[in-house]
This record gives sequence, C-alpha cells and structure tokens, in this order.
Amino acid sequence: MTIAARIAKPSQYLKGATGDWEIVIGLEVHAQVASNAKLFSGASTAFGGAPNDHVSLVDAAMPGMLPVINEECVKQAIRTGLGLEAQINLKSVFDRKNYFYPDLPQGYQISQFKSPIVGEGTIRLDMEDGETVEVGVERLHLEQDAGKSIHDQSPTHTFVDLNRSGVALMEIVSKPDMRSADEAKAYLAKLRTILRYLGTCDGDMDKGNMRADVNVSVRKPGGELGTRCEIKNVNSIRFVGQAIDFEAHRQIGIIEDGGSIKQETRLFDPGKGETRSMRSKEEAHDYRYFPDPDLLPLEFDQTLVDALKADLPELPDAKKARFVADYGVTPYDAMVLTLERPSADYFEAVAKGRNAKLAANWVINELFGRLNKEGKSIEESPVSAAQLGGIVDLIEDGTISGKIAKDLFEIVWAEGGDPKELVEKRGLKQVTDTGAIEAAIDAVMAANPDKVAQAKAKPTLAGWFVGQVMKATGGKANPQAVNEILKAKLGIE
Repeated sequence: MTIAARIAKPSQYLKGATGDWEIVIGLEVHAQVASNAKLFSGASTAFGGAPNDHVSLVDAAMPGMLPVINEECVKQAIRTGLGLEAQINLKSVFDRKNYFYPDLPQGYQISQFKSPIVGEGTIRLDMEDGETVEVGVERLHLEQDAGKSIHDQSPTHTFVDLNRSGVALMEIVSKPDMRSADEAKAYLAKLRTILRYLGTCDGDMDKGNMRADVNVSVRKPGGELGTRCEIKNVNSIRFVGQAIDFEAHRQIGIIEDGGSIKQETRLFDPGKGETRSMRSKEEAHDYRYFPDPDLLPLEFDQTLVDALKADLPELPDAKKARFVADYGVTPYDAMVLTLERPSADYFEAVAKGRNAKLAANWVINELFGRLNKEGKSIEESPVSAAQLGGIVDLIEDGTISGKIAKDLFEIVWAEGGDPKELVEKRGLKQVTDTGAIEAAIDAVMAANPDKVAQAKAKPTLAGWFVGQVMKATGGKANPQAVNEILKAKLGIE
C-alpha cells in the first residue's frame, strides 16, 4: 500500500486551530533474537548476569578478534520473515555502521544496509471497530546490539556493562502506513504476538528485548508528507501511544504558529508524558556505511527457506480464522483467544468435544478476567484446562447452573480439585426437581399476595419472584424451570 493511498479516516484526524491534521507513523522495532549465543560470538545472551559477565573477546573488540556468524540467528531471522509473509533474500550483506557510543567497543555497529536478509512483508491489524488494517513491512535486517552505560553508581564516573554488546537484534522497519496511536499500538502488539508464536523473540519490553523507534509527522489530510521526528527506544506499547499523541500535537502547534519542524531524534519522558530533543537526526551518509571486510556476503539456498517454512507453527491469523470456522466463535473472541499461543492452546484443550462458544465465554470472561486481576499469565493459572473443561461439562449437562459454576470456579481457583467431585461433596448440584421448585414458588407467592397481583398486571415484575426463589433455594434451582413454572402459575406469557 502506498503512502498516498492510505488516508486516515475523519475520526482519526486531529483538530488544530487551522483545521484537521493527519498523523503519519512508521515504526522501527528492535527485537532481540531468541538464541543462546550472540550474533558473532559464543558468549551467553542470558538476562540478569553480573556486569560484563557475558562478554567474549569479540564482544569487547580486542585486537585481532574476528566475528563468526551465528547460524541460529540467521534461521530465526528467516523464520520471522516467513511469519511476516515477506520476501526472503537468499543473499545479503553485513555492513559497518560507523558512529561513536561509549558502550560500542568497536566504534562501529555491524548491521545491514542496502542488502537486508528480509524484504517487504505485511502485518494485518484487527482494530476494535472491526476494521482490518494492513501495514507494510519495509525490511528486516540483522544487527548487533550495543552495551549499556550506567550513570547512577558514581557521581563522577560512568560505568559500562557489555553483556548486551553483540547480542543479535532483528530491526523490523514498517512502512509509514499507520494513521493513529491506536494503530501503532495494535501493530506493536500484533508483531509481538507473531514473534512469540514463532519463538524468535520473547517480546519482553520490560527487559529491553523489544523496543521501538517511533517516526511521527503530520500533514493536512492526504497532503504532502511532513518532516518526521524519531522518538528513540520506547519500551512500552502504552508509552508508544502516549509519545505519538504528544508529538503530533507538538508538531501541529509549531506549524500553526508559523514555525517549521526540525528533523531530529527525540526521547519520551513517561513521567511527564512528553518528548524532548536528543540530537539532530542523522542521515544514512552520516554513518559512512560500507561492507564489513571481516564478513563474507551471507548466502543460503531456497532449500533452507522451504525447510524452515515447513516447520513453522500455525500463526495468529490462520489460527483465528480456524477458530471462527471450526468452533463457531466470533471473530473478536477468536482474536482475543489467539493473542498468545499458550492462551490459544488452553482454549483448544477446553473446547475440544464441548460447546466451544460456552468454553470461549468461560476462558475469556472468567479465566482471563481473573488472571488479569491477579496479574498472572495463562501458564500460572491455578485452574487447568481439564478443570475448566470439567466445569463446562457440568453446566452443559445441567448438573449446575451458571451461578453455581462461578462459585465452583472460585473453589477450584483457591483449592484445586476435581469439579465433579467437589459438586458431589459440597452439595452444589442444581435443583431440577420440579416438585421442589414448585413448592418454593408457592411459598414465595403465598407470602407476597400483593406482588402476585402486581406481576399479573405487569409481567416484567415476575423477575422479582425469580430472584426470591433462587434465594430461597440457595441459588441451586434451575433458572429455566423456575421461569416456566412461575409464568404458568401467574398466567403470563
């Protein structure tokens, strides 16, 4: 999709003093490759080691040390490209990107410039309004990460930790196809989901394993592109949205006051919710790229690509479509269920051979709701798929009502146990004996003759009686049976 073809919807326009404005957004995402060793050395990539504990002579740029490509990192990049439906380039080149950072020992970064390992691809976003938005991927290239400067351990010195130095990164560059902060957040979330499904990056933004450089510009709707500013190293999807909103309004204010936007690199301050200038924006020629003389061009054949493609897992879009077709769940529910691969696997274990729509309702509303409240992941759920499936079975066969099922879920969550055995031991079975239900209804009606007359005149008041009967039976009466018998006794439809 070309830039000109993608114009924001009027609901996405920002209001300025001179009229409507359109945001144009592109993202450069740095995703740490899931591998045990670094891109060009055998040093560990484990998180949390003591400073400079995972550093080889290559990472420290000692004289005479030569880089050796990590084959697994290459395969992970190819897998990611396939997951993005992108062009895989059978020949690519590593370049030296020259710039100084105190935590970049070589004085240059080994990256890829003109010939990346992965070319153009596509990511489809499922927006909350039901619209599907396609965002183009410009390229994916491999590069090495820098180290980390530590400023808070001495008032007079900066310390350098090179544990991250040389760790493999995939830089995934989008086309400027996004037109709102919501689209940018959805893009990041979908990209992270794809990477996690593939197992090529864990997407843990808190650890810095996935971070985004956000390019923002504004223009009159459908007009010429404005000057962009890049917001560096944003490490939260929520912060990306906040940074875009602030930066777009900042640029609009400058232009409408008669000023012009200076192309620059900015930082986002989460505490203040604003961006601030970091440095003027470099262009490609500022980095003096040239092919790294220590690394031959990276070449592999189509056979390797085909073998990796054949071994890919089912990806989110395909899984979502299958859930809708095979289980009859709504597209929205299918999207929620497939956000994370473990969640999708959990749902399938619950839904197999059961009422899938009922299973989806319980997984999404009860289980996910409780996990979110407790701050737990699906892997930490105290309720297993087998246990939740057992609760669904008891609802389906009429052993328990929906209300009892919620009480049973709480018991299983807190204490564990087999749902069927718990129902037996604790007397949680639903009352389906129509005689017992009828007796309870008669007792409530006898005690409230005035309300009986009111309900006969106004049938909507019958709900009061249903509540009283359920209360009298401890919530165990079959609600459907209560409604049917009550309507018959009141003579209402």
